[in-house]
Amino acid sequence: MQHCAILLLAAGASSRMKGSDKLLEPVNGVPLLQVMVRRAAETGMPVYVTLPDPKHPRCAFSVPATPVYVPSWQEGMAASIRAGIKALPPRIDAVMITPADMPELTEMDFLKLAGSLHGHDPSIARGCSESGKPGHPVLFPRRYFAELMQVKGHSGGREILMHRPVRKVLLPGEHAVADLDTPEDWENWRARTGTR
Repeated sequence: MQHCAILLLAAGASSRMKGSDKLLEPVNGVPLLQVMVRRAAETGMPVYVTLPDPKHPRCAFSVPATPVYVPSWQEGMAASIRAGIKALPPRIDAVMITPADMPELTEMDFLKLAGSLHGHDPSIARGCSESGKPGHPVLFPRRYFAELMQVKGHSGGREILMHRPVRKVLLPGEHAVADLDTPEDWENWRARTGTR
């Protein structure tokens, strides 16, 4: 496997959570951000997590990932992506980017996507649901880092995905698409999965 890093995007405002922080919501008693950081770290790959600032409550749950602070986080996802790419060391050949609010992604999902990275294949790899619906993580080889440094606003890397070759990597069930943005999302997900 080439040198791949995982970038968890966790600098957003949780604006649709009606006062709560979705990344601090408990998953079987553990804050979601800590769950995601641990799963990513269990792959053995270096893990980076974007955060609004060093005093934010999420920082306490970002260990053992490398924190990347995003002063312009209000701009949207693109600001986190730019900051995350800038923080990667030169030895990294590819980066796997995912929002941190995806509680069904597992260590094995990260490893499957990383295992699809081939030096001779310049295409982007994207995690998809079992039925083929595009989701996360998205794996970008280094050749796309310069483009990722130019993304703007809330669209993240969507523009790049629209105009570049993308390979689908099927992940189990809804792992790649289950993101929880609202209290209703959390309630429905907990009911569906039996998670506390």
